[in-house]
Amino acid sequence: MVGAGVLSLPYAMAHLGWGPGTLALVVSWCITLYTLWLMIELHECVPGKRFDRYRDLGEHAFGPRLGPWIVVPQQLIVQVGCDTVYMVTGGKCLQKFAEIACPACAPLRQSYWICIFGSFQFVLSQLPNLNSVAAVSFAAAAMSLSYSTISWVACFARGRPARGVSYGYKKSATAWDSVFRVFSALGQVAFAYAGHGVVLEIQATIPSTPAEPSKATMWRGTVAAYFVTALCYFPVAMIGYWAFGQDVDDNVLMALSRPPWLIAAANLMVVVHVVGSYQVYAMPVFDSIETLLITRLKLRPGITLRLIARSAYVAFTLFVGVTFPFFADLLGFFGGFGFTPTSYFLPCIIWLAIKKPRRFSLSWVANWGCIVIGVLIMFASTIGGLRNIIADASTFQFYS
Repeated sequence: MVGAGVLSLPYAMAHLGWGPGTLALVVSWCITLYTLWLMIELHECVPGKRFDRYRDLGEHAFGPRLGPWIVVPQQLIVQVGCDTVYMVTGGKCLQKFAEIACPACAPLRQSYWICIFGSFQFVLSQLPNLNSVAAVSFAAAAMSLSYSTISWVACFARGRPARGVSYGYKKSATAWDSVFRVFSALGQVAFAYAGHGVVLEIQATIPSTPAEPSKATMWRGTVAAYFVTALCYFPVAMIGYWAFGQDVDDNVLMALSRPPWLIAAANLMVVVHVVGSYQVYAMPVFDSIETLLITRLKLRPGITLRLIARSAYVAFTLFVGVTFPFFADLLGFFGGFGFTPTSYFLPCIIWLAIKKPRRFSLSWVANWGCIVIGVLIMFASTIGGLRNIIADASTFQFYS
């Protein structure tokens, strides 16, 4: 659950301010925990049948023809968006680590560092399935907890500079630019609460019996994960904003420099984390691509198909990451366009379609409330993120 999006939370706070920023974090935490519970309950909502993919659940809720068109595009946007952002994050943090570890070395272009990070993914993408990346995923989880803790502890130890910190809204060229940055900040918060796109695939790896259904184990794990998520997200967001105010960088680790060895270690931890997290989001995409090639194009399954199909996907996310290395803007856009539907309101729509709660009952009101909030965030953050990507690209030297 704790993804690289945690590093942009102080930056989001700088655009939202103390009150709205804290409210956005708390509301998002509550809504996404609730929608995760919905999905966990729906995984075995039909006795004797498990919906091991988001697509399967969508087909059951909306029919075999409409369901895939509602669910699959959104899920793909989340997975591809995450992997693209992780390409950028991994490359930037690898660059920061190298600059701190070897200040006398000749600097390399940022694009090269992103390509170096991408080379790891070409190798790891050949692992067969989610279970095969369990060790990598465990290392990624440990690293995410470590660098999150280092981020807020280093910010707290640094303290506020003697000249003071401004907690006014982050300065922008125009009033409209400020509005779009605020919209994008909502998407950055939404991006941080990931996991819904692969939760059913993860639950599918858990054995299920009538005496001990998978949802019981999955819910215990989810509650533990969300408790740890809160311990990571809220201190990083608030202490990072407290230390830097409106001058905070879009990746809080980029703004820290002391002690050098600890900041270098934290950036290396981010690299290890996104190496594993990339594969967690990529594996369902690999499965979909290979299934499509085998069933539709009648290609023969095997090592050759895996090598070509998976390498093509890694190359695509690498190309997009190198072309648009705007960390905060990508978070805002994908957070609104992909994460908000799958995390905030699509599980609620599926629940209403399958369970059909009584109108104006607590369940009906809660789900419709999440739908309204999610749709508003989706439109605002998608527009803000896309506009900011266009604005920043107009002054950016591509492949520099």
